[in-house]
Amino acid sequence: MELLSPAGNVDKLKYCYTYGADAAYIGLKNFSLRVKADNFYEDEYKRVVELKNRFPGRRLHCALNIAFHNDEIDRLVQNIPYFRQYPIDAFIVQDLGIVPILQKEFPNAELHLSTQASCMNREAVKMYKSLGFKRVVMGREASLAEIAEIKQAVPDMEIECFVHGAMCIAYAGRCLMSAYLNGRSAQEGFCSHTCRWDYDVLAGLDPSMDAKKIAEGGNLVLREHKRPDEYFPVYEGENFTAVLSSKDLCMIDHLKELKDAGVDSLKIEGRMKSVYYVALITRAYRKALDALEGKITSAQAEPFVDELYKASHRPFATGFYFNKADADVAVSGASDSPYELSAEIAGSLEFSEEEKILALASDGEKLRQKKIAAMCEPELKAYQKRVADKPDMHLPYAKKIDGWKMYPVNPLNMLTAETEIELVSPDIVGQKIIWGRDFVFVNPVNGQVYNWVCNGHPCVMYTGLPIADGTILRSKDPEYIEGKFRDSGR
Repeated sequence: MELLSPAGNVDKLKYCYTYGADAAYIGLKNFSLRVKADNFYEDEYKRVVELKNRFPGRRLHCALNIAFHNDEIDRLVQNIPYFRQYPIDAFIVQDLGIVPILQKEFPNAELHLSTQASCMNREAVKMYKSLGFKRVVMGREASLAEIAEIKQAVPDMEIECFVHGAMCIAYAGRCLMSAYLNGRSAQEGFCSHTCRWDYDVLAGLDPSMDAKKIAEGGNLVLREHKRPDEYFPVYEGENFTAVLSSKDLCMIDHLKELKDAGVDSLKIEGRMKSVYYVALITRAYRKALDALEGKITSAQAEPFVDELYKASHRPFATGFYFNKADADVAVSGASDSPYELSAEIAGSLEFSEEEKILALASDGEKLRQKKIAAMCEPELKAYQKRVADKPDMHLPYAKKIDGWKMYPVNPLNMLTAETEIELVSPDIVGQKIIWGRDFVFVNPVNGQVYNWVCNGHPCVMYTGLPIADGTILRSKDPEYIEGKFRDSGR
């Protein structure tokens, strides 16, 4: 089975491939259901081409899955010369109006039907096959039993299924709630996740009345905390309530059932998620698939699978695959994680660049010692006091250490010597590393060793540890509480 991961920008695309995805899906600006993801534009196609060359055999799928208005069709046609610069293997679409355009302009690219099309029966799959589609991304309401029947009826159609991530409470994600509340249409890529806002349920009737009857009668309303003067009706139907947030999908314990049902591609949701999320979730499913295929043992895969629970998530469920009851349970609160992504490490410095930084450090240290040597005793004591009082103003200089190398680092939050830092890579679960013993952070501009770093600091990591491509650093989130999902975000 193919492992398909989400890439909201070109950096995430690199992590998709590095952490084991067979394919990644991207969106192009203004034509994807995740407009708030960075998406791809301008000259980023050059980096995408470079990545595809660096990871031969990996595929690239492009989501053009909005519902198109006339003017958007016109813009699509105008942008075709630009789209051609991307090495796209397949387009993911829901709007049949753009199918003949893509077939004419991109004859070598496959057509994949978006989950937004709600394809959930064998006759629909046969129809889409006759239109030239190579793959159907099943509607998330389809059960595994139904998927197996479809594959048996149309064996030469590829079946792709979501296996992990957020699920929309609306039918196949076709929701108007965001458009209704604040004018941001989910079908044009602007979903504001209104189903996950914090609401009060209010009823202006006798509180002794049966709540279900109130809801069935249309007298129950929601009020979002930040919109105290706006009220929205809640309707109770047969085994459902019309609003609220779904659990997150997680099928990592059921890969064999998916394979037995004939699923060809496993899709991870999350183009708006972080690099850390993309890396950990992709790696967990990669290791689980490798174990299923006998490439590694289950025991070898288990630590990586366990890490899946350390990426942000709401309570997990198996969606509609086995029974509707699991999918019907609503939750509240933001997704949560015990860790923060602390820094991204980008390759390694060339030897000449490293030597230049060490030379700057050596020159700086020599100049400092020369100044110290020229100080009289009172001046020296005053200097030593200044160093003790303000160590950040008198940082030590890096010294050459045999076997150590320098790696460019992008710090994403504040890190100090007291911060618990772990190194994460495609094959390292989470290795605790000690500041000063295993590594130091160095300012490449002057060769000084930092006492702390934060976002915006020019920084390289100087270490004797083996640093694989795509390595990241994480740290414990001090505000995380085990077992509690914080309402700190949407």
